[in-house]
Amino acid sequence: MAQDDPATPGTAAGPGLIGNLMRLVGRSNAQDLAKLAEALLSERGEASGVALAGELLSAYASQTTEERIEFLLKLASRFGPDRQRLERAIDRYRNDPSAANGMALHTAAESRRQELFRRLNLAAGGTEQLVRMREDVLAAAVVHPELEPVDADFQHLFSSWFNRGFLELKRIDWNTPALVLERIIRYEAVHEITSWDDLRRRIDPDDRRCFAFFHPQLPGEPLIFVEVALAREIPEAISPLLAADRRPIAARRATTAIFYSISTCQDGLRGVPLGNFLIKQVVDVLKRELSNLRTFVTLSPVPGFMGWLRRERSARASTWLTDKDRQSLAAIDAPGWTQAAAQTRALRPVLMAALAEYLLRGRDGKGRPLDAVARFHLNNGARLERLNWLGDVSDKGISQAAGFMVNYLYDVGQIERNHEAFAREGRVIAARSVQKALRAPVAAA
Repeated sequence: MAQDDPATPGTAAGPGLIGNLMRLVGRSNAQDLAKLAEALLSERGEASGVALAGELLSAYASQTTEERIEFLLKLASRFGPDRQRLERAIDRYRNDPSAANGMALHTAAESRRQELFRRLNLAAGGTEQLVRMREDVLAAAVVHPELEPVDADFQHLFSSWFNRGFLELKRIDWNTPALVLERIIRYEAVHEITSWDDLRRRIDPDDRRCFAFFHPQLPGEPLIFVEVALAREIPEAISPLLAADRRPIAARRATTAIFYSISTCQDGLRGVPLGNFLIKQVVDVLKRELSNLRTFVTLSPVPGFMGWLRRERSARASTWLTDKDRQSLAAIDAPGWTQAAAQTRALRPVLMAALAEYLLRGRDGKGRPLDAVARFHLNNGARLERLNWLGDVSDKGISQAAGFMVNYLYDVGQIERNHEAFAREGRVIAARSVQKALRAPVAAA
């Protein structure tokens, strides 16, 4: 326990410890919260953990944004590994690199924050409150990069706590409780759900499905969900799938399952690979339910394309963009450019080449494909199947992707091979039609 902790000696769960610490809650600040955290990590705190954990989380929730950030910064600076213990473990391992000393070194290297978070998780509703705390960390880390170790600890623990073995896949339909349906409407991040009627058209007809992952410690809170359309062919555009006047088909007549929207619901779980599990399990569920389904494909946005293209156009040199291309692409700066048929016909070849360049050759500082949606599906073992010209002509689709949408194909027999090629070699597995859209590099001037 910290030396300036006002708690007086007492029994493990006695009034000396609890009484003094609980009085901090009514006037708590970051320093008081840190004292509660120290108490929770002590041997006495272990015995009275549920009460202390609940009080600390309650006190944290009552703080202002600035006070929460101050406490999180204390977690970063004061709750890392026990330095003296770690140094002793390092010395022992250097002198005797045995398995036992290796395990002791591993344990000593763990930050005290991780044990603190485990004990906080004992409180009623602790898991959900820790997810919200990580949301605060992610928001504050933009201006406080020193919070990165705190975030790393959260992500490490959440990757275990939200392991596939703890998740429950549920189908969302019109009989799902209204509270969950309201959250589906709120969390939809790809194609806005504009009304309850719009939601019903997406989950109620026989040729529509929606599945979500839930965790037993967050009842009623979907973690991630996917919307699925059943059809007889691979779609090129989103509007026919969402049209209010479309005619549903019987699910038994469908041959193709289209994953057209995947939305994460809990920002505090960012980086936890929930989507990887979701797609593969939904494919398995649909295959068992409907043996007539042969093709599993996405209709995906390309959210980073236009930002990349603007940077390419403004760059002094490009490996693929010519002066003629730059002149042609000036047309997409004008509002409503997609309405002029002759203009769009002229733009289509250069924009198709640009999108192929972006998806197949574009790399970030870590050597990964630039597009986050592409990284997700390629890492899951999908194949880049088709580039769909003017697949989404909404304002959002035009501003983010020049109206393009992309199909990623999940070929069940090739998923593992594709994943290995991407994970080990960084190769983008793409259909021949996509590869043909690529241009040869422009010769240097």
